[in-house]
Amino acid sequence: MGIDELSFDFLLVEQVDRVLRLTLNRPDRRNAISRAVQAEIVDAVEAAAGDPGVHAVIIRGAGSCFCSGYDIGPARDDSPAEVSVPRRAIETVATGRAWSRIWNAPVPVIAQIHGHCLAGGTDLALHCDLILVAEDATIGFPALRMGGTPPTNMWLYHVGAQWSKRLLFTGDSFTGRFAEKIGFALEAVPAAALDDQAMKLAQRIALMGRDIVAVNKHVLNRGIDLMGRALLQDIAAPMDAVANQADEMAAFRERAKEIGLAAAFKERDRPFADGEPLDLPQND
Repeated sequence: MGIDELSFDFLLVEQVDRVLRLTLNRPDRRNAISRAVQAEIVDAVEAAAGDPGVHAVIIRGAGSCFCSGYDIGPARDDSPAEVSVPRRAIETVATGRAWSRIWNAPVPVIAQIHGHCLAGGTDLALHCDLILVAEDATIGFPALRMGGTPPTNMWLYHVGAQWSKRLLFTGDSFTGRFAEKIGFALEAVPAAALDDQAMKLAQRIALMGRDIVAVNKHVLNRGIDLMGRALLQDIAAPMDAVANQADEMAAFRERAKEIGLAAAFKERDRPFADGEPLDLPQND
């Protein structure tokens, strides 16, 4: 099915020459990812891969940020957070396999990050082929402070073992500038230049033959799979379900009921506020 044959509730779709630009369009929810949102993203990328007129895809977010994470608020359109461990593991495996469809799609995909890219937003970004960020973007997985593990755990393959441990052991966030330094992102640019820089890169890739790029993506991704990516994902999903049963998660849920979700998040992060987000020294 071609991209023109699909309809979307949560995406804006725009084709610029050979580049398809997908914009997450839930600014009122800070582009939080529900199952329905994830399904639309994956369907759009796979449709683009089957369209001979599309040579590259850009994914970005509308409004103030790229993506605030998975949708856990009252408007969530799937199952509640408090589910059994087996059911959560099954759902997390399904989430990871859906992101892997972007990873495996035979078309290059660029994540264009501005504002916040947190938790589930990093899952999406790390399954794209290339990541461009605004220098002042804020990236991280602070939800680990109350339980869980990144359910697809692509961090290891982008930033290496020590930075993965440093970030996942603390839930600390970091700027776009820092993301470039540690290898999370290919490049960090001023926010005002981000749209142009992402499109410039996508259009340069689009000068190549589609099949040549698809073959090279396939070979490089299989190399990463030989390092254990798919197996690690199968390990991470049930462990995320187990880690979400931690005492800290139960306490957080009770506290959120008492003071509200936003206030509970602020309370959770307050002890970590000093020195966050990680950044590079700025020249005067």
